[in-house]
Amino acid sequence: MTVLVLGGTGKTGRRVAARLAARGHRVRVGARSAAPSFDWTDRATWGPELEGVDAAYIAYSPDAGFPGAAEAVGGWARRAVAAGVRRLVLLTGRGEAGAVRTEEAVRATGADLTVLRAAFFAQNFSEDFLVDMVRGGRVVFCADPGVGEPFVDAEDIAEVAVAALTGPEHIGRTYDVTGPRLLGFGAAVAEVAAAAGREVGYTPVPVGAFRDGMVADGVPAGFADPFTALLGEVLDGRNAHVGDGVRRVLGREPRDFAAYAAAAAADGVWDV
Repeated sequence: MTVLVLGGTGKTGRRVAARLAARGHRVRVGARSAAPSFDWTDRATWGPELEGVDAAYIAYSPDAGFPGAAEAVGGWARRAVAAGVRRLVLLTGRGEAGAVRTEEAVRATGADLTVLRAAFFAQNFSEDFLVDMVRGGRVVFCADPGVGEPFVDAEDIAEVAVAALTGPEHIGRTYDVTGPRLLGFGAAVAEVAAAAGREVGYTPVPVGAFRDGMVADGVPAGFADPFTALLGEVLDGRNAHVGDGVRRVLGREPRDFAAYAAAAAADGVWDV
């Protein structure tokens, strides 16, 4: 197969691309840094990446629940199906009304679609916006420490995505992809601290305060506003349950957060 991986340099996309290549599939990466360049905000870049493609993994940045995501992803999917690329695997988030609209937009194209609704990524602590806080010894975030989240490892998402891309039995299915247990953010930070062998505290703040802090740090309000609105939506307790997607697709338990933290610490990601 020739598989296009949109978001192929991101947390899940690069893992999907690596696994597909290891299985002998031809992989084409869709990203601004790729050749040809792909940019969700510039439809003039859509099209060249589709030539000769059999299937595609879609990871929309910044998030499938963001304003405008349904229009962009749906528009691209229509073009893909018209070009003969019917097999699509779409990554979205759990409990996001905007993400459901994105799913519906892609489903309306008639594509052979599989949807992966993922929990909060464990890798946000080591590869994204929380990593510098961990290194600084204090995670300040807008999640009630009493609300559980089944943090999912990006490695599991990638393995599920590859199975969905290469197995026809997954067409038409939606999978709830999570870790194996609920963990509050304070407890998650404590597990990160234990794995890293250093003190890291957790301070919960209101969503509005977190948004103001982002803007004060130089993040444009045009990103901070929808991002924190989305966090407020998905971290209100609606996702405090474990999904069965990993077990259904892979026939095994998901990777535990403690295993993720141990591996990340061993890589030295939190060293200062």
